[in-house]
Amino acid sequence: MKKILIFSHAMEIGGAEKALLGLLETIDTTKYEVDLFLMRHQGELMKYIPSNINLLPEEPHYASMAIPIIQTFGKRQFRVALGRINGKMKARKRVDELNIQGENDISLDYSHKYTMSAMPQISEKQYDLAISFLTPHYYVANKVKAHRKIAWIHTDYSIVQVDQQSQLEMWDAYDCIASISDNVTDSFLQVFPELEAKVKLLPNIIPIRYLYSLADANNVQMEFPSQSTVKLLSIGRFCQAKNFDNIPDICRIIRSSGIDVKWYIIGYGGDEQFIKDKIAATDMQDHVIMLGKKENPYPYIKACDIYVQPSRYEGKCVSVLEAQLLHKPVIITSYPTSSSQLEDGFDGIIVPMDNDECAQGICRVLSDTQLQNTLIENTYQRDYLSHETLEKIYDLLEKEHSE
Repeated sequence: MKKILIFSHAMEIGGAEKALLGLLETIDTTKYEVDLFLMRHQGELMKYIPSNINLLPEEPHYASMAIPIIQTFGKRQFRVALGRINGKMKARKRVDELNIQGENDISLDYSHKYTMSAMPQISEKQYDLAISFLTPHYYVANKVKAHRKIAWIHTDYSIVQVDQQSQLEMWDAYDCIASISDNVTDSFLQVFPELEAKVKLLPNIIPIRYLYSLADANNVQMEFPSQSTVKLLSIGRFCQAKNFDNIPDICRIIRSSGIDVKWYIIGYGGDEQFIKDKIAATDMQDHVIMLGKKENPYPYIKACDIYVQPSRYEGKCVSVLEAQLLHKPVIITSYPTSSSQLEDGFDGIIVPMDNDECAQGICRVLSDTQLQNTLIENTYQRDYLSHETLEKIYDLLEKEHSE
């Protein structure tokens, strides 16, 4: 039986983690022996890892990457701690050298790069295929023995700045670079044109059994009490990328047009207080409702009237796919990869990023019941499960054995 290793960080609630769960849920374990290595055995999705997947033990060196450096010393992971300090210092210097002003991933990238020598081998097995599911991809490149290696891209590289020279060395270790959408591919190749031959389109796989089993799990009417109010819903981490800080102003504009709407937000993250301050500043406390982190968001998707993703940027938003699988009308903003997310006017609507124009676009959908019904009907005609992703992975394995 051919052997596959899949490497990732943890199983907290997030789009990439759900996509990983979809891969684990659908891979054929009658043909392939699958080992899963997680840096941390943490997260609400841990309990949904399929029983036919072999979860490797947590390794303290890797687990110590997610705790404060001072605690790493306390756990006697001295080489890891020193590597992280070295990476942090070098990252700051590199950001200055490159004159980077905006969002970048150099600190995270260097934290893995400069702790690599402190890390033990992930497994002593010889694998047919090793998959690194989340960036940075240094550990699988250097700490796994495999005939072929795949690294996944989940990021829009037109937004996040990187150290190209450093990352080129990382990507060179891989036979295939898996991109979740055409737009993500385009943005990646703008930065790394020399890697074009390695990039393959492997869209996210939605964990459909997990999704459908939880959608009817509990009644959310206590939190969605009004039948007359239009219920909008957004899900994601409270961070700059998701643009939830602009929801209060967009909601204010919608309400000023005479539409009675409540906008619910599910998620968590560092921008929570910032969003709350924006809600207070716009006097939207009764109309923008932060529901917090939900292990099971699917009953909320099922109960909402329209799902809205107002992001500044996305790779490919898993929550949008989940809403479409639950046959809800979907509205997204015109972030750079939006056209790869849905077909505008067919299975969703793309509205401008500007708050006033975004609100006008949402109002147009809210005022057009026929359009909403058409969007719902068309979700039944789409295959959102990305069956071709598994076939491409299997092809890579078969190609390796035929050479």
